[in-house]
Amino acid sequence: MASETSGDWLAADAFRDQVAVVTGGGTGLGLEVCRGLAARGATVVVLSRNPEHHKRLLDEGEQRDWRVSAEVCDVREIATVERAARAVLERLGRVDVLVNNAAGNFVCPSERLSANGWRAVLGIVLDGTFYCSREFGRAMIARGSGQILNVVATYAWTGMPGVVHSASAKAGVLAMTRTLAAEWARHGVRVNAIAPGPFESEGAATNLWPDDESAAAMAAKIPLGRFGTAAEVAAHCLYLLSPLSAWVTGECLVVDGGMSLARSMWDPGTRVDRRARQP
Repeated sequence: MASETSGDWLAADAFRDQVAVVTGGGTGLGLEVCRGLAARGATVVVLSRNPEHHKRLLDEGEQRDWRVSAEVCDVREIATVERAARAVLERLGRVDVLVNNAAGNFVCPSERLSANGWRAVLGIVLDGTFYCSREFGRAMIARGSGQILNVVATYAWTGMPGVVHSASAKAGVLAMTRTLAAEWARHGVRVNAIAPGPFESEGAATNLWPDDESAAAMAAKIPLGRFGTAAEVAAHCLYLLSPLSAWVTGECLVVDGGMSLARSMWDPGTRVDRRARQP
């Protein structure tokens, strides 16, 4: 039996008659967003360069009678994005929702990062987000409605050692989010972002905390004391895409268990003895 989907607090028809495109929607967060949208009435199209990643959603969609499909698309290549957008629009006639979720990341000291490594992450995250936003955004502008949700990270504004490529790309996407929101609001198009903290997913675990020691070190930095789940983050994505956020645009919602909050100078709950420093 398939598991429950994110956003079960939303009405069962919250996305009825809407067409949603999700990049990187076959695994992790993207998959949970796709499941939540499809379960609440949306027609969902996954864009991913690896057809193997489509199978899980397509199989569940067949079991649950969801309207789901997939297009092979490498978001780094403008020609393939144009081709995928054309195919979706010709087949379904419209796109109401775009979720730019496709990403790539790995830990590497900046002085050792190769040009190819830099370009690969920038290509997926920054170029891919713009290419998809432009192609599907044009259709939204023509219809006078639509919304785009971009997945960023809190290190887009805080920075973080070891991920200069991803931090730079996500910072660009955050600036893009606010720029497009200001530019396209007059066309009825909302553009927002979400910044998840560490959450359990196969890709993140492999690339960012590949062993128990690094996972424990990462979890220790989270005030709420644990990693999130893809379903928890997806629930907030669905909120931003739902009618409940109809007056929100150009914003970035942080969902990170408090990880981006300032650290205390001493352990919470302890008293500082000021007399210890008196002469």
